[in-house]
Amino acid sequence: MTRVLVSLAILEGDTVSPGLIDLLGTVDVTVLGYHVLPEQTPPDQARLQYEDRANEALDDVAEEFATAGGAAERRLVFTHDRRQSIQRVAREIGADAFAVTGATGPVERLLVPVIGDVAVDRITAFVTELIGDRDIEVTLFFASEDEAEQTVLDEGATVLREAGLDVETVHATGAPFDSLVDAAVGHDAVVMGERAPSLKSLLFGDEADRVATETVGPVLVVRRENEERDSDADTE
Repeated sequence: MTRVLVSLAILEGDTVSPGLIDLLGTVDVTVLGYHVLPEQTPPDQARLQYEDRANEALDDVAEEFATAGGAAERRLVFTHDRRQSIQRVAREIGADAFAVTGATGPVERLLVPVIGDVAVDRITAFVTELIGDRDIEVTLFFASEDEAEQTVLDEGATVLREAGLDVETVHATGAPFDSLVDAAVGHDAVVMGERAPSLKSLLFGDEADRVATETVGPVLVVRRENEERDSDADTE
């Protein structure tokens, strides 16, 4: 079954909104509680100091999933590098996607951008399983000045409609990131594909984090194929 990794800065009060918990009800969930340490602090020392409080907070999150009728496995890490730890745990559990949490109520409209070097087939397969038989509208979004690339939208929309989903397509011609943020208005969550690390992402942060910051809502990131991830995998 599809698995989603939900990461939380567990000692900083991060939570999972009820709308996101409900949206994830059709997939397996692993909640990763992490705490970023100062460079000079050994993880074992931090574990002695913070582990009980962190586990209590993780128990509360797991209980929220259970109350909503779902379930969530849990992991806890003390780390010097948040991004590396999230990627490592995602590989270990075989996560198909990871969530950047944000505030949302019931999810009725989902924005699905297919921009850049992302695997559209993996995104559409994930969206199909995520939605299931629920009445959630999908906006399949593309930003490009090349009208010929409309086929990306058409093919993705065909796959989703054949799965019984309610889909509309939007082809914007402005700057991709700005157009995506503008399109997110009126949607409750975003599902997007993972892109290869780049100089831009190193300078300005992961695109998913930037989208979540700009839109405030949750973002689900569908991970790339194993061989693509392994080629630039980080080690903790």
